[in-house]
Amino acid sequence: MISQLSWKVGGQQGEGIESTGEIFSMAMNRMGYHLYSYRHFSSRIKGGHTNNKIRVSTTPMRAISDDLDILVAFDQETIDFNAHELREGGIIIADAKFNPKLPDGLKEVRFLTVPLTEIADELGTSLMKNMVSIGASSAILGIPVESYRVIVEDMFLRKGEKVVEKNMDAIRRGFEFVSELTGGQLPEFQLDKADPQKQLFLIGNDAIALGAVAAGCRFMPAYPITPASEVMEYLIKKLPKLGGTVIQTEDEIAAITMAIGANFAGARSLTASAGPGLSLMMEAIGLAGITETPVVIVDTQRGGPSTGMPTKIEQSDVNAMIYGTHGDIPKVVIAPSTVEECFYDTVEAFNLAEEYQLPVIVVTDLTLSLGKQTVVPFDYSQVEIRRGKLLAGQELPEKEQNDLFKRYEVTEDGVSPRVIPGQKYGLHHVTGVEHDQTGRPSENAANRKAQMEKRMRKLNGVLKNFKNAVTVDAPHADADVLVVGINSTIGTIQEAKARLEQEGVKVNHAQIRLLHPFPAEEMAALVAKAKKVVVVEHNIQGQVTNLLKQHVGNAEKIESVLKYDGNPFLPKEIYAEVKELVKHGDYERVSK
Repeated sequence: MISQLSWKVGGQQGEGIESTGEIFSMAMNRMGYHLYSYRHFSSRIKGGHTNNKIRVSTTPMRAISDDLDILVAFDQETIDFNAHELREGGIIIADAKFNPKLPDGLKEVRFLTVPLTEIADELGTSLMKNMVSIGASSAILGIPVESYRVIVEDMFLRKGEKVVEKNMDAIRRGFEFVSELTGGQLPEFQLDKADPQKQLFLIGNDAIALGAVAAGCRFMPAYPITPASEVMEYLIKKLPKLGGTVIQTEDEIAAITMAIGANFAGARSLTASAGPGLSLMMEAIGLAGITETPVVIVDTQRGGPSTGMPTKIEQSDVNAMIYGTHGDIPKVVIAPSTVEECFYDTVEAFNLAEEYQLPVIVVTDLTLSLGKQTVVPFDYSQVEIRRGKLLAGQELPEKEQNDLFKRYEVTEDGVSPRVIPGQKYGLHHVTGVEHDQTGRPSENAANRKAQMEKRMRKLNGVLKNFKNAVTVDAPHADADVLVVGINSTIGTIQEAKARLEQEGVKVNHAQIRLLHPFPAEEMAALVAKAKKVVVVEHNIQGQVTNLLKQHVGNAEKIESVLKYDGNPFLPKEIYAEVKELVKHGDYERVSK
């Protein structure tokens, strides 16, 4: 029996690849297995190769596997593109319709030609070939056909019992055909039993949207963009039930300005986008900074520049998020690493935005945004709403007729009292130009200096009060190497670290969760305890590497492992690069 396996289905976009993976995953999740999935898909609605790779395990993990146990192929391109991942003894289940062939030089694998489309046609429609393939996979793994009934009913019962039974028949026919081919379940693919437990199975974008709801967000203006659209789609379904609304705007400029306006009026609001949309938002983010209006922005990083590779992973917005706005304003950039952190960090983003009255960017990458994972149900007792110095609902001191409220009062912590429009005795001026404490435009040099310093002091409070700015796994006081990452690389680094530790390499790991303001002191202490530092990131310039060098120094021992081909890191890649570093004691910049 085995404790984990990797399964992949592939074909042309529009053939039901995503739904095939979804059905398989849901069944395994309900049996109590831990799952981590990654979708490779094209930047178009229909056509182009797509696949869904799903790792199934009896224990939690946060990375796709190096290799592959089972490949379900709906076309020859799937075999040509993915068969190299199969381990020795792996299995290909190929649709007989396209007369499948094995590529030259492929290692020893089992090749099962199954009439997936033909069986589906016999049942009434070729669309059900995905169900036939589920049954074929289940025969190898020994998953009972009836395990899928609840899932099929959830998906199709609204279309009638007859449709449910047709789909169950498709699963059964696939199961029976492959069982006859193989003589029953193959012992080497039998999974250990999982511990049945209640788990969520969701993508990072869903967790962000759920975190926004829990934080009290009731308004989202946004423009659809990959890979951020699922945040919007989730909230379209949920917010109206809670008295909120989602507006699809004409562009990202309208989205960010509407979000700023809603927050100015006292309603918690966010918008979500990707790199191109973030670029359009920059001027308005500056407006939020100088008017000290809270706003939460979600940036789901993808391949750039320009339209770039909308459906592929990259982590190349780091510089833009921190430095993109003209002029100097305080802002916060939070980088969750897991689906759980996507939920809790989004809640915290709304609290920080209001407590410090500034823009907060929650940044993910495509793998974290769209990769589906099993997670422990969220603990809502950890959710708290903190609105800082918002005086809404309070009776303000009476003022003389011409006196204005000191909305931008210079304070020790940099945060001024805040009111909402229409609040009695809260009248003040609001403008995007520099202003005095009541908001009136002012270019007085002393006032400018006081207001700039006041606004920037907010970052001191953020850095002091942000919990777990770095996720640390650093057992060694004198490490051979410190591996640093952000966002979805956490699980891949953890697996590479475990392999290196088994070989006697002393590895510490730091996953940075607060990119700005940067946790310099904590990172400096970790860097000091390592002979070498390797920053793993998805961009060509080493943007996180440079950020670390800027704030910590020690540039001579900080290097990059970079990948920018649109594919996520595999554990074996990080393992190999770090091992090479330790072996030679000198490290040259590695680019892929």
